[in-house]
Amino acid sequence: MIGTSSARGQKARAAMAVGAALACLPLAGRAQSGADDSTGTGMATASIATGIPQPLHERPGDPRQGRAIVASRQRGLCLLCHRAPIPEERFQGDIGPDLAGAGDRWTSAQLRLRLADPQRLNPGSLMPSYFRTDHLRQVAPAWRGRTVLAADEIEDVIAYLASLRSTTSAEAAR
Repeated sequence: MIGTSSARGQKARAAMAVGAALACLPLAGRAQSGADDSTGTGMATASIATGIPQPLHERPGDPRQGRAIVASRQRGLCLLCHRAPIPEERFQGDIGPDLAGAGDRWTSAQLRLRLADPQRLNPGSLMPSYFRTDHLRQVAPAWRGRTVLAADEIEDVIAYLASLRSTTSAEAAR
């Protein structure tokens, strides 16, 4: 019972952290540009520097576990849309951005937002919200009120993606 209430408490804290972070962000129109409303469109935008800074779980993410989730055709399903430096997995997607070098392109906070609520950055995104449970459309009854990934799994995926650096920046860091 202690583990159950602790897990419930952890999930509630993670949900509050995501909710608080998302409440502070304006709904994005052209989030990739990082532009403000100087265009006069009236569309509020989130800066590309915006993200969810606080981890969703107290345990640091494990990049090996994150890689396994990304590679899994049953769990993360990332490779349906993304290509990743996982050569043993065939038939990788090309709808979403290539995940190679993700750690060079996005901070952990930005990756966390992209996983938790990608529609916040791009309302037309096909990528599912892996950690949001409200205001979703076309959700199968078995998944209503459930997150696709748990908070610790989100952090594992972030740790893996953040570890993906280009060889140029890895060599420059030496």
